[in-house]
Amino acid sequence: MRTLCYAVRVKPGYLIGTCSWNFDDWVGLVYSDRQRRAVDYLPEYARRFTTAEIDSWFYRIPDRRSVSEYLASVPPGFSFTCKVPQEITLTHQRRRRRSDPLEVNPGFLSVERFMRFLEAVEPLLPRLDAIMFEFEYLNRSKMDGLPQFLDALGPFLDRIPSGLPYAVEPRNANYLEPQWFSFLLEHHSAHVFSQKRYMPDVWEVYEAHRSTIDRMQRSVIRLLGGDRAAIEAQTGGTWNKVVLQRPLEKQRIAGMVASMVGTLFTIISVNNHYEGCAPATVSDLKQLITRAIGA
Repeated sequence: MRTLCYAVRVKPGYLIGTCSWNFDDWVGLVYSDRQRRAVDYLPEYARRFTTAEIDSWFYRIPDRRSVSEYLASVPPGFSFTCKVPQEITLTHQRRRRRSDPLEVNPGFLSVERFMRFLEAVEPLLPRLDAIMFEFEYLNRSKMDGLPQFLDALGPFLDRIPSGLPYAVEPRNANYLEPQWFSFLLEHHSAHVFSQKRYMPDVWEVYEAHRSTIDRMQRSVIRLLGGDRAAIEAQTGGTWNKVVLQRPLEKQRIAGMVASMVGTLFTIISVNNHYEGCAPATVSDLKQLITRAIGA
């Protein structure tokens, strides 16, 4: 498979931004006025942040016109991360009811479908710091365990173009063992740390496997939060203020990032569901990281 040499940002350091940016609730906080389309928020967003996670591509392959609009809406030096479409990362089709039988997803780890995705996003490839493969929690009815998962993922990574900043996010805590991190290193891919419900704290994962992770050039940290329904009830679906403070977690995460910056290029993406307002969390974390680096 051919090499695509777009992944040029590997100098140690970090960027921090939010998981998506299309929130009317941020008017008065990040934006001056409501906009009709997500892309129309990007110019103002990019004046405050240097990176953004594109979440919408998880649900569909974008059209090239939309991709080009994203590129035209941000200044030089601004970058993105993105998730590949779920049609590539779901082992089975989503069920409408739990009682429905499992149906194998024919697009699971399809090189052909991934190449269609790459073709669609090609204008933005030089600005992508991470192309993320997010896998759902895989119970035994979907995947027998880590060895079977690696047997499926390995050939896929071997066949897709090299030279791009691939990063993989597993949602199985029991997969996070030495074999997993060695596999990523061998396949020139990064680990996506998920601070979320049912997963171990990201700093504990890093400390346990630091000797391998520090050789990967880059990492991604996604702060996703805990019980989504609970924080949605607290916010009432409005994401303009912090409703659940996580000061100790943020201090530990800041220390983790400070430990990484000498060897890794790290991207941190914050979700509204983490504390209730991603921009506010980003502001706090930037201060904490600056202090931790200077300590």
